[in-house]
Amino acid sequence: MITQLEVDGIPALIAPTTGQMHAGLAFRVGFADEPLARRGITHLIEHLALHSFGVADYHYNGATGVEHTFFHMQGVEADIVAFLNGVCAGLRDLPMNRLEVEKEILRTEQNSRGESPAERLALWRHGARDYGMPGYPEWGLHGLTPDDLRAWVARYFNRDNAVLWIAGPGVPAGLRLDLPDGTRQVLPAPSSTLPVRPAYFTGDSNVVAWDAVVRRGAASAVFADVLRRMMFRSLRQEGGLSYNVLTDYTPRADGRAVLMAVADALPEKQDAVLGGFVDVLAAARLGMIEQAEVTTVVNQRRDEMTHADAAGGRLPGQAFNLLAGRPLQDLEEALAELGAVTRDDVAAVAAEACADGLLMTPGDNEAGWAGFTEAPSESEILVDGIVYPSIGDSAPRLTAGERGLSVTRMDSVATVLFDKCSAVLAWPDGGRIFIGHDAVQVRVEPALYPDGHAVVAALDARVRPELRVAMPPRDPERIPRPPTSDRDAGTGSVLSRAFRRIRGR
Repeated sequence: MITQLEVDGIPALIAPTTGQMHAGLAFRVGFADEPLARRGITHLIEHLALHSFGVADYHYNGATGVEHTFFHMQGVEADIVAFLNGVCAGLRDLPMNRLEVEKEILRTEQNSRGESPAERLALWRHGARDYGMPGYPEWGLHGLTPDDLRAWVARYFNRDNAVLWIAGPGVPAGLRLDLPDGTRQVLPAPSSTLPVRPAYFTGDSNVVAWDAVVRRGAASAVFADVLRRMMFRSLRQEGGLSYNVLTDYTPRADGRAVLMAVADALPEKQDAVLGGFVDVLAAARLGMIEQAEVTTVVNQRRDEMTHADAAGGRLPGQAFNLLAGRPLQDLEEALAELGAVTRDDVAAVAAEACADGLLMTPGDNEAGWAGFTEAPSESEILVDGIVYPSIGDSAPRLTAGERGLSVTRMDSVATVLFDKCSAVLAWPDGGRIFIGHDAVQVRVEPALYPDGHAVVAALDARVRPELRVAMPPRDPERIPRPPTSDRDAGTGSVLSRAFRRIRGR
């Protein structure tokens, strides 16, 4: 049974646990709240708030997600009190002397991790805003100042934007959550760059991935597990095409949820895995779902939910619900909702998901044959303005106008409008990448255009200062230069990246 109360003005959820005591402090702020030009600010604050703990004998951690940031600790009461009190103290007075060191740690962390299918799907579905932010590097780190961090803390890391959960006998003595007053922050509305769904785009050669946004609830969670079983049976057991198949169900605060499915593929089996993957989705869309599968999944989820509740494992999700203004759901209510799920309910979710689906195909494989429309990777408009041909045809032709800028090569167009610009990456040598809300990028290298530095200065003047992302100096050998001979012509082909909605670095 979950007990709801307040601790120092912060909503708190308390529930007994069969295991070791653990507790968490969550805030309603995550990647979705960050402008692209400030990407990484929440993660940086999380790291700074935890710096004082160093190496400890107890288990603690912090995590920044799409909608929430939380600090979690498992141990005895005294350790939990010291940890949570210390987190609040760290947020009130961030160790700014650690700022540059923590930035380097985060850049190293980012460099060591690859890009996940979920991040690619998020970028292509939502673009360079809100729920598309996980698909981008933490570009904002380099230019963040102490004043930037203090302003972000004041807005998001306050008692009115927080919730506490404790799995244990009650509120431990000595707990003082000393946070300033503030305002509960609502989530941004999810954006979309997909004019038509279902849609597809080409991705890595070793994986097929798919996601869909559906109504949140037990039926959708059950469908995620049913889909995984269908994929495992078809792609691994029967076809021998994939080794790893997985699905995921991620609820959102707006009453929707993201379903994701992934299957790995050897290069020589790309076509077969894609075909088998699409066949499984088609079967689900047509309602070819067995009652026995639904019953098995419901029973498994019932056991998992019961065990999690006993250990306090449901508390974080309920805390996030409280932050979003959603009703709390005790175990009996959750089990009743789960038990009421029918095969027809799951089939209805499958149809809804397939209609909204976004598919990442392996390699250069297309999916129009399967009813998916290619997601737009270029722009529909070309701005009016002054045209700047590149030197020696080493780069796309640049057009700069009052509304924005475009680059064109043959029949391809990439355009970023100034009033729909998410960020401008700015290098000291004058290189620029303009990124639109739709994730289309326009790259301008001044050395490749006549009067290029003057053109860049004029473009900079048209973009709001807060959108500018100061990038560290580049290795001179990595700065594009015009060709010095006919043989070198075309060396600017790296700029063809401007024609694709990609996660740039």
